[in-house]
Amino acid sequence: MGTDPTEPEVPGDAVGRRVSCDGERATVRYVGPVPPTAGLWLGVEWDNPERGKHDGSHNGVQYFTCRHAKGGSLVRPAKVSFGVDYVAAVKRQYCGDCDTEKEYIDGEGLSKKLSLDMLFSVLLCDSGVNGPGPEGEIRKMTPQVKWLDLSKTLVSCWEDVSSITKQLDHLEGLQLSSNRLQLLSEPSSHHEAFSKLKTLVLNSCDLTWPQILYCAPMWPQLETLSVEENNITELQRPDGVLQTLKSLSLSGNVLDKDSVLSVAALSRLEELNLSKTALSDLQFPDSSPGSLTAMFPALKTLYLDHNNITEWRVVDELAKLPSLVKLSCLRNGLVSKDGNPRTVTQLLIARLGRLVFLNRCQIHPDERKGAELDYLKMFGEEFLKAGGENQVDSQFTCQHPRYMSLVKKYGAPEEGELKKPESFALKNQLLKVRFVFPDDPERKPIEKKLPTSMVVQKVKGLLYRLLKIPAVDLKLTYTSPKMEGTEFELDSELKSLHFYSIEDGDQLPAEPSGQRQVKPPSRGRQR
Repeated sequence: MGTDPTEPEVPGDAVGRRVSCDGERATVRYVGPVPPTAGLWLGVEWDNPERGKHDGSHNGVQYFTCRHAKGGSLVRPAKVSFGVDYVAAVKRQYCGDCDTEKEYIDGEGLSKKLSLDMLFSVLLCDSGVNGPGPEGEIRKMTPQVKWLDLSKTLVSCWEDVSSITKQLDHLEGLQLSSNRLQLLSEPSSHHEAFSKLKTLVLNSCDLTWPQILYCAPMWPQLETLSVEENNITELQRPDGVLQTLKSLSLSGNVLDKDSVLSVAALSRLEELNLSKTALSDLQFPDSSPGSLTAMFPALKTLYLDHNNITEWRVVDELAKLPSLVKLSCLRNGLVSKDGNPRTVTQLLIARLGRLVFLNRCQIHPDERKGAELDYLKMFGEEFLKAGGENQVDSQFTCQHPRYMSLVKKYGAPEEGELKKPESFALKNQLLKVRFVFPDDPERKPIEKKLPTSMVVQKVKGLLYRLLKIPAVDLKLTYTSPKMEGTEFELDSELKSLHFYSIEDGDQLPAEPSGQRQVKPPSRGRQR
């Protein structure tokens, strides 16, 4: 096409093709002259709009158009690469100068030969792949492939992808991130090319949700779909498509919160990633506070990290999900009255009774019990003012849907057990206590300085971290040099060391519950 015989040949179908230039990828939008210069130019629209110089116009002439004001450039053909086909890329990646085999040294130092027809995964990220190559050659060369990575390549359209995958009869996983793929006129006609595909990754492909739904008939058996960092804003119901999905990641797309429920139509969905979606609210209007929603019936795992969730009522809405056992809710705006992040964690555990994992950590039974008891205390005063166990009002129930179930589990909080404001001096007064272990004479005593305001439940939690003895299996007593021969049982987990009048130097025997007889405690030293 160029006038200079030394100028590299440009394909006749160059417009719309993908190219790489100086480590960046772009789509060709124009091929032709740019007066007053001689020779051929390519007008390209960069994937990274900050890489360009203009919107396709130069010296007042519009040669092509771009979505971004500075997304385009004019470059010489010698500066770009149109890539290579799959067959050439695989040989270059896995065989070097060989044809189908390459020697390598295994973990035991033995020399072995790598045969392409035995590859189960082919990784061609950033390899410049632009199409299949000679007809039928892929099926001959790599017939066993189950996982294929074509991220950051130069494939231009779904037809290019289909022409490769239709020759991979065992393909189950496909990675296509950071590509720009033109849509097909009849996606359903290509479903055989993806008939066994279970996992598809389309991150950073500049796709909208309607485009994804349009392509979805190609993937009849898809179970995992990742479309992170795309151009998705509003979700529509996936009617008749994607109904086999078990995992969907929408992370990195700024979503309209009112459209999130559209994907509730995916009845088999077990995992949903809504991190970094600017989500601030989520409601299930089909159910009242404290009851279960019919939406997302199979959803077990939900990621909500890096969002704008500041209202605890959103957490109460999550409690409506019938199968939710794993939640990650880091970097949101949820706060507690005391401003302590650990209290936020406790509130999440207490409000979500079926949760097993929070923020990727398993919830220990003692941790759950402690969080629920603290929750009862924290809002106990409000509970009593709202009428208490027999006549609590509806407003309190709406604000704390799980509170009454915790009352049934542990009993209603009493006035004396509720957290009262403590003086600064009491809060900061430390006692030196000595933990001893009568049933384990080989274990050395442990001395600790503890605040007088520390409740028995927290003391047991400390011992669990030190000894790995679950708090539910632990019984605490204490003895004092002032009252030799008398042993007092710390029988209420919600009462503090100050309540029991424990003093500096007192000794706390710790043992598995139910193994020793404890002398009846004298209440003379208790307040």
